[in-house]
Amino acid sequence: MSASPPITLLAGATASGKSALALKLARETGAELVNADSMQIYAGMPVLTAGPTGEELAQAPHHLFGVVDAANGWSVARWLEAASAALAEIAARGRPAIVVGGTGLYLKALTHGLADVPPVSETQREVSALLYAALGEPEFRDILAELDPAAETRIEVGDRQRLLRAHAVAMATGKSLTAWQTDTRPTLAEGSWKGLVLEPPRAELYDRCDARLGLMVENGALDEVAAMEARGLDPALPALKAVGYRQLAAYLRGEISLDAALDDARQETRRYAKRQMTWFRNQTPDWERVDALAPSGSLRDPPPP
Repeated sequence: MSASPPITLLAGATASGKSALALKLARETGAELVNADSMQIYAGMPVLTAGPTGEELAQAPHHLFGVVDAANGWSVARWLEAASAALAEIAARGRPAIVVGGTGLYLKALTHGLADVPPVSETQREVSALLYAALGEPEFRDILAELDPAAETRIEVGDRQRLLRAHAVAMATGKSLTAWQTDTRPTLAEGSWKGLVLEPPRAELYDRCDARLGLMVENGALDEVAAMEARGLDPALPALKAVGYRQLAAYLRGEISLDAALDDARQETRRYAKRQMTWFRNQTPDWERVDALAPSGSLRDPPPP
């Protein structure tokens, strides 16, 4: 029996050049691209989310880019289902696949699996929230440490949402969230994939992050944000959490100047890139590293001709 076509998982921080590298590899190998960016799955903001251009889409088959309406919020589980189906179809065609993106949880779901945690009732979530409000975080953590010591240790100070989830799951199911998450199976079979992380020098990456925001505005990001704002969507929707959206929306409402919006968005982008770099360093230590940036000069680094 012949081996399945290879799968490459290509990760990196925003503006690191992973999309350009993925497209270059796709052209060289005949691979199809599968999106692993939690913002690029949404339609309507290809510029703000640095999604593929029409020219790039024509150079290789792309999957899960701009396919979800912003009014719908996709979970990791929903992405995993769609990505698994896309990978199966690509393999059936006998072609290699490149899964490219900076959303670490998406890639981890492929390589480690996703916990099948039972749904928690709204009543239990409210009880956990009321307990947190009554006790405060330190005492709430003491209670969680008895129920799920590993979760209490790994959840950062101030991360109320994850603290509440860990408590609610333990109370509702009688089993800790950590135990549920440990009892998983990788989606991708061992030996069927290889991992690659772009890890350029931080100073150079930050310079690219700063330059990208201005180019996005020049190429229509404000029009994208204006169109989204006109829809009156719930600000809590995942699509509206795209880096830079909040600042540009505030500018369009006349609350801040464009310069102030861009300065704040640049800071947010750098912080986001730093978090991504830290995550991949900690979570994918055995993946191959590439430390060189692709040539810059456009909204998102184009592949060599």
